[in-house]
Parts: sequence; C-alpha cells; structure tokens
Amino acid sequence: MRKIEELRISLFSDGADLPGILEMYSRPWVRGFTTNPTLMRKAGVRNYEAFARSLLRAIPDRPVSLEVFADDEEEMEMQALTVATWGANVNVKIPVTTRAGVVQSKLIRTLSEAGVAVNVTAILTLEQVEQVVEALAAETWAIVSIFAGRIADTGVDPIPLMAEAKRILRWRPRAQLLWASPREVLNIFQADDAGCDIITLPPEMLRRIELVGKDLKQYSLETVEMFHHDARTVGYEIDTSVVAQARSVSSLAGSSAQNHIHGLGEIPREVVGAGIGSVDNGPHA
Repeated sequence: MRKIEELRISLFSDGADLPGILEMYSRPWVRGFTTNPTLMRKAGVRNYEAFARSLLRAIPDRPVSLEVFADDEEEMEMQALTVATWGANVNVKIPVTTRAGVVQSKLIRTLSEAGVAVNVTAILTLEQVEQVVEALAAETWAIVSIFAGRIADTGVDPIPLMAEAKRILRWRPRAQLLWASPREVLNIFQADDAGCDIITLPPEMLRRIELVGKDLKQYSLETVEMFHHDARTVGYEIDTSVVAQARSVSSLAGSSAQNHIHGLGEIPREVVGAGIGSVDNGPHA
C-alpha cells in the first residue's frame, strides 16, 4: 500500500464550517480549499461576502475557490470579477452550464482571457470538458472540476472518464484536473492513478487519512470492540429464554432435534428463523 506522502495529487479541503476549515489549514499537506453556496447554507452561513472575506483573511497563502451563484451571464461576470478582487489566491468557481443547460463557454473565455483563475465546476461529461478546454486561455491558470463521485452514483465508472479528461487537458497545461465529490478515501488513490492534479475532500474524510496503511486484522478487532462497547453502553439486552427453554425440553426428551446449530445445542426447527437464504426469489435467468 502506498503512503499519502508518495502521492502526486494535491489534497484540497471542501467545506464551509470555519473551525473545520482552520483545522485543515493547520495541516501542511492540505494544499487548498473549496466551498460552494450549498455547503455554506448547510453550515448556517448567512452573509456570503462576510464569510468569504473572513475565510480569505484566515487563509492568505493557499488557493481558495469561491463560487458565483447568479444565473444571468452578465450578472455572473460581474460577480466573478468582484470575487476575484477579494484575494490573490482566489479561484472563481463558475458552473459549467446555466440552469437552462447552456454551456458557459463565452463567460469562461472572457474571464480566462482577462486573467481570472477560474474553477469550472459541476462537470460530468467529456463533452463538457472539451468545451471548457476550448474556452480556457492557454496562459491563465485554471481548475477543471469533474464530479467523479456523482458519476459513480449513476453506476458509471468515473476512472476511465477522468483519465480521458486528463488527456484532453494536455492542450491547456496550466489547467488542473480536479476529482470532486469523493465517496471514500480509496478515491484519492484512484484519482492519483487517473492523473488528476487535485482531489477535494470534506474534513471528515481528510481525518480518515490516518487509516491509510492500517493493519486490517487490527482494524477488524477494533470494529468488534466498538460493537460490543456500544451495545453495553446503551444497555441492550436479548431475551434468550425461548432458546433456553427449547434446549431444556429437547434435553429432557432425549430426542434428536431437527435442526442443529453449533454452539447452541439441538433446537427445534420452529424456534430458529429460516434466514434470508431460504427466500425463494423465483427462477433465475
């Protein structure tokens, strides 16, 4: 198993909880930060600009992606140019399409040619990747964010798509490929293998990185201990009197029961649940 230190990919923290963000900022291997209006709403942020500016004051030396939220192209451009003035480390997140599904090629081109470092977000198809790459200025730094986790949610393997997206980005060497919406720590290694430059992870997933390389036998033991501890802490009980009575009756009768379960002795079949294995799902193709 490779170590986190051996990865080429940069780890970004994705969230809007300021204490959690500052916790991740204290870890030098977290190379950047992203957020969006949905995360802000869930975190209880009421004033977008006040939160964004406080975030940039706290993190002046690593990339911070802040998203615009207008749907009108002209208003979105005004928002993007304004947000870009809030800090030299700002990457302005632009949704790849409007709510009507129109790809924002014109706006992306305008901002990129003006020197604004954009983070084009909510991408899920290679066609969108091609349209974005065509719109980006070759000399301006940019991020292309593909929501690999959402792709996987639809039953599609995102890894070949991410690898192909990296191939497409070769025409824009200053554009970095970002794996967004990860579902598990394993995605870090998958993203690295696919050639991604960045992966965003929520703080709770970043905290789990310490599990990388953990001995699985020890992890199994800790899991069993957790189940036992939690059951005892709550005071759960299982009434075993039915099984005890059935065992006693069977023993006194001296007869052979129909169903034998290792560790419980001989118990009449009517006392033991049939289990899922007995369900008849009908003929199989």
